[in-house]
Amino acid sequence: MSNIGIIIPERAADIGNFMVGRLLPFIEKRSVGPFVFIDHMGPAELKDYQNLDVPPHPHIGLSTLTYLFEGAIMHRDSIGSALEIYPGAVNWMTAGKGVVHSERTPENLRHTDKKLHGLQIWVALPKHLEESEPTFHHIEAKDIPAWEEDGLKIKLIAGKAFGKESPVPVHSPLYFIEIINESDESKTVNIGEHLYGESALYILEGQIKNDGNAYDPKQILIAKDTKLCSFEMAANTTVYIFGGEAFPEERYIHWNFVSSSKELIEQAKHDWKDQKFPKVPGETEFVPLPVSSLK
Repeated sequence: MSNIGIIIPERAADIGNFMVGRLLPFIEKRSVGPFVFIDHMGPAELKDYQNLDVPPHPHIGLSTLTYLFEGAIMHRDSIGSALEIYPGAVNWMTAGKGVVHSERTPENLRHTDKKLHGLQIWVALPKHLEESEPTFHHIEAKDIPAWEEDGLKIKLIAGKAFGKESPVPVHSPLYFIEIINESDESKTVNIGEHLYGESALYILEGQIKNDGNAYDPKQILIAKDTKLCSFEMAANTTVYIFGGEAFPEERYIHWNFVSSSKELIEQAKHDWKDQKFPKVPGETEFVPLPVSSLK
């Protein structure tokens, strides 16, 4: 019997002037462990007149994780952070009680042809940290634990697994793992003993097989039992495994806000409408609150 409980397809979503593939949340599965939102950006070929421009917008109650495969993004936030992220590095921003940030093509790339490809992830915060002070951390690619095992390239991008720990300062037990099979032959992967809580697998490229079934890119596979996590990776395949311990309380998601409290979300909506959130230094634009958001 297959250990795959739910298959989530990638669905098109508009984030302003850029289309993405939305993976989480899904009607049958709102979250996986503390992971509540995943967007697959690209791969996009942008001309010299095309740029990513997501103006300042707010968050509460979550941490954002940005991980690029190609291209670069300029991050600015209301804490005062201003930093470019490149492939393999991690931007980890914890919103807590409220933060505002923008994401744009860096100035040096705005008038050239470029590519953009990566993942944007939201991780919910434990209830006692939902109203904490916002923070931002950037972790260079060279500082992410990476090793080879049984012919596979493995990275522990965030969290704890395999007896290792990523320097990304996560706030609850979780893992976000990259596994790449660059060889010309299939490889069997047995990692159930290293995982915990809820677990899911995203196929970026290539193909995996599980119990005689083949699965292609642009979908998430949710495991029924983390301990039984075993699959076959075809040649030239890249997957991301993520999950961890789920919270005891339900998490509500509305627009850019995540919280265990509907009241906090309502307050955040009104605060953004009234422009009471902190500002991103040097930026005057902002993403308006969707009209349908207010009661």
